Amino acid sequence: MKASRVGLSIALLTAGASLWGEEAARPLRLGVAGLTHSHVHGILGRQGTDVEIVGIAETNRDLAARYVERYGLRPSLVYATLEEMIAATRPEAVAAFGPTTDHRRVVEACAPRGIHVMVEKPLAFDVQAALAMQTLAERHRVQLLTNLETSWYPSVHAVFALVHEERAIGEIRKVVVRDGHPGPKEIGVEPEFFAWLTDPVRNGGGALTDFGCYGANLITWLMKGEAPLSVTAVTQQIKPDVYPEVDDEATIVLTYPRAQGIVQASWNWPINRKDMDVYGKTGYVLAPDRDTIVVRRDEGAREATRRLEPRPAPLGDPFAHLAAVVRGKVRLADHDLSSPGNNVMVARILDAARESARTGRTVRLDAREPRRPGEE
Repeated sequence: MKASRVGLSIALLTAGASLWGEEAARPLRLGVAGLTHSHVHGILGRQGTDVEIVGIAETNRDLAARYVERYGLRPSLVYATLEEMIAATRPEAVAAFGPTTDHRRVVEACAPRGIHVMVEKPLAFDVQAALAMQTLAERHRVQLLTNLETSWYPSVHAVFALVHEERAIGEIRKVVVRDGHPGPKEIGVEPEFFAWLTDPVRNGGGALTDFGCYGANLITWLMKGEAPLSVTAVTQQIKPDVYPEVDDEATIVLTYPRAQGIVQASWNWPINRKDMDVYGKTGYVLAPDRDTIVVRRDEGAREATRRLEPRPAPLGDPFAHLAAVVRGKVRLADHDLSSPGNNVMVARILDAARESARTGRTVRLDAREPRRPGEE
C-alpha cells in the first residue's frame, strides 16, 4: 500500500511538473490597452512565439483600423473598452500604451482579476497614483512592470556590474544622465501621441516627464533604491510657440549623502541621445550609447572602450522579459529597472521636480515620506 501511495505521489508530481512546463512554454496571452503611445509599434510589429496578442482595447476606431491594416491584424482583436477586451479574451497580462494618467485605471481593471500589467514609462508622475498601483499589485499578487527603453541597453548593465560587482571605480560620487531629441513635433510623432504627450494633465509635463524619468530610473537603480535627500529642478519653454502648455527643457539635480545625480532632459537637442556618465571615487565609466562603454579605472589608467553583445534572452526585450517574469523564470529585484519599487521612487522624484520647478525651491524628499492609500 505504501509503495502504491509513493508511486501515486511521484506520478502526480511528474504530471504537475509536466503541466507547469507546458504552461511555461506556451505563449503569454497579452492584451493591449490603448494604441496612442507610439511605443506600441514595438509589440504590434514584433516577431516571436513567446507572446500572443489576444485583444486590443482602443476607443479611437480610426486609429485602431489604421494599425490593423498596417500590421495585418484581425479586426476582431479590437474592442471598444478595456473591460470588454478582458471579459472576451481573458489575457494573462496587459500592456498599456495610452496616456500616463490612464495607467492607474488599467491596473485597477486588471489587478483584481489576477492580470499582470506592464506600462510604458513612467509608471506615474504623481506619487499617490504610483503608490495606489503598487498597493493594488501587491494586494492581488500580480506583477507590475514599467518599460523603459534604456532597461534593455547592454551598456547600462555593464556599468552597473563595473560599479557594484567589480567595484572598478570606487564609491559613486556623481551620475549624469542625458536623454532627449529635437522634440516630438520635430521628429514627427503620430498626432494621437502628440495630443497627450504635450498635455500637462495627461502627461504631467513635457520633457521633464517624458525624458526625466529615464535618469531618475537609472540613478535610483545605481543607488540601489536609496531616496535622494533633495530634488531641485529647472524647466524652460524654449519653444513656447510649439509647446505652449509644457516645458521642453529640464534639468533635475538629486542630492544623496555622498553623491549627486544630474538628469538632463530635452526636446531641443539636434540629435537623439540616451547616454550616461558615472564618476566614482577612483575612476569613471561612460555609456555613450546602448552597446558601448568607456572605462577609466583610476588616474594612472588609460581609457578603455568596449563594444558589447546584446543581452541574452529574455533580458534584452521588454515583452520576452514580461513573459519570463509572469512565468516565474525571472524574478525582479526590489529596485530592478522595471520594478514597482524603483518606479514609485521615480514618481516621487518627478513629483518633487515639478514642485521645485514651479516654486523655484529645492524640495526635501527626506522630509516628505509618502503614505500609501489607506494609511492613517
